[in-house]
Amino acid sequence: MVRVAVTGGAGFIGSHVAIHLARLGYRVVAVDSLERATGLERLEEAGVPLVRADLRHEDLPDADVVVHAAAYIDVAESWEKPYEYMWNNAAVTAKVAKRAAERGAHLIYISSAAVYGEPEYLPIDERHPTRPKSPYGLSKLAGEHIAEMLTKRLTVARLFNVYGPGQTGPYAGVITKFIQRVKEGKPPVIFGDGEQTRDFIYVEDVARFVATAVEKGATGVYNVGTGKAVSIRELARIVMRLASVKGQPEHAPPRPGDIRHSVADITHAKTTGWTPQITLEEGIKKTLATWSPK
Repeated sequence: MVRVAVTGGAGFIGSHVAIHLARLGYRVVAVDSLERATGLERLEEAGVPLVRADLRHEDLPDADVVVHAAAYIDVAESWEKPYEYMWNNAAVTAKVAKRAAERGAHLIYISSAAVYGEPEYLPIDERHPTRPKSPYGLSKLAGEHIAEMLTKRLTVARLFNVYGPGQTGPYAGVITKFIQRVKEGKPPVIFGDGEQTRDFIYVEDVARFVATAVEKGATGVYNVGTGKAVSIRELARIVMRLASVKGQPEHAPPRPGDIRHSVADITHAKTTGWTPQITLEEGIKKTLATWSPK
């Protein structure tokens, strides 16, 4: 039986990946410091074992495949804590990649579309220049480079805007923040004019991509999105309509480091046999149906 270690396995993305792989029959262990865990209850309900370990100071369990999802993920926070972001997202990745290489493991590195920065063209393919606009994006790009240097069996999954059930807390994405606002009876808050666009992908589709990479041993760099862009203004309208909330969104000043437009070219990811299955409205409905403020 193939052994899979999922770092950040008690986080939002990591827990969904760990549970999905376990359901497919892989021998999965989640590895997490629990510093920013949001998926611990989900792991326990699914019966996925957890190793509590801080990879900054502790070792990685033996595995045939390592899914490295552990990271600090907040763009705004990265401006306040650039050192912490480089340490957690790049230096720890070096440690994980070196250990994976020593054990002959396949490393799947969960990266981010933030590595691209402001796009020169749309949709963004994997050959697009990487010029991140935030310390967060830079830390993820550094993680990619160090992983590529240290291990040969490497998959880099550049995730676009991931959302879905269980995404909570101060590091949640815009869809979750919009849902939290409408559930509190308040309008969504849009930073800037709302005409900026994003590519939103449901977390289970991300888990399915990782499972495909594990199953087929796919290596290389892949954009993981839907290939469809939606404006933040339109997103707010969709969330309000599906939540049966009337009114208009509020606006706040733009945030530093936020790019204007982003949409993935997923042609390369589709060569693995994977394709996203959940539409934006379906995903938002699923997220609303399972919403919990915890």
